[in-house]
Amino acid sequence: FTGDFHAIELAHNLLAALLDNHIHHGNQLAIDPRRIVWRRVVDMNDRALRNVIVGLGGTNNSMPHEAGYDITVASEVMAAFCLSESLSELKERLGRMIVAYTRDRKPITAADLKAHGAMAVLLKDAIKPNLVQTLEGNAALIHGGPFANIAHGCNSVLATKLAMRLSEYTVTEAGFGADLGAEKFLNIKCRKAGIKPNAVVIVATVRALKLHGGVPIKELGKPNVEALDKGVENLKKHIENIHRFGLPVVVAINHFSGDTAEEIQFIKDKCAYLSVKIITADHWARGGAGAEELARAVV
Repeated sequence: FTGDFHAIELAHNLLAALLDNHIHHGNQLAIDPRRIVWRRVVDMNDRALRNVIVGLGGTNNSMPHEAGYDITVASEVMAAFCLSESLSELKERLGRMIVAYTRDRKPITAADLKAHGAMAVLLKDAIKPNLVQTLEGNAALIHGGPFANIAHGCNSVLATKLAMRLSEYTVTEAGFGADLGAEKFLNIKCRKAGIKPNAVVIVATVRALKLHGGVPIKELGKPNVEALDKGVENLKKHIENIHRFGLPVVVAINHFSGDTAEEIQFIKDKCAYLSVKIITADHWARGGAGAEELARAVV
């Protein structure tokens, strides 16, 4: 809703258009159309566009070649955007992006196409973090969102550092668990930005742990301690992962109305030997009041 994704999509697809245009107008860089690696992006999961042929329709429409679309959050532009701390740094990162190869396998970058300057101009406003507020009036910065499957899964360095300057406590999310998002947050974002968290909150649900224990999705609402016994091994591994970084951990059980007291206590008992605080939070139902105990445990 802030327009950041739209700007990133435009910058990404501008590079794709300039690449095809370069080939159409003489191909001075000797790009091999069979070795184009820069796909297009669209902010929609459209399976029919994952693999396409572009350039059809005659000699005025560039050279036909295989292409495809990824979702916008999977764009390399998004990843560079979120790691950059200035427009000049972003421009440099954009320029280093490889878009294709020549027949002798020489890499061709956005800078070779002289595209990175125009791309940076499209992102000059988007690079500014967006200040919004929650339903309870708390300040929040929403800025960027690289896909954790293929990028680092964290918001921008700029937004995080700005929040740290403006607030007594800063809470930021690292997507997709402690075995993916958190490790990328610590190994990539924190190293690049020169920051270190004081604590880590691992969010778990009874439903997810039962799913890990082999329960079908349609039966997750039913009490099943036996499945929890299997699924809790997943949570324990996430805790161990964070302990390897030498960071204190608090586990937040995101409470659903179908969770039983027996199931929640079972999780606490099974993880007791790891010496972590496990707090039940029901902020989804009660807002900030439902997370007060969790906040106190973290502080």
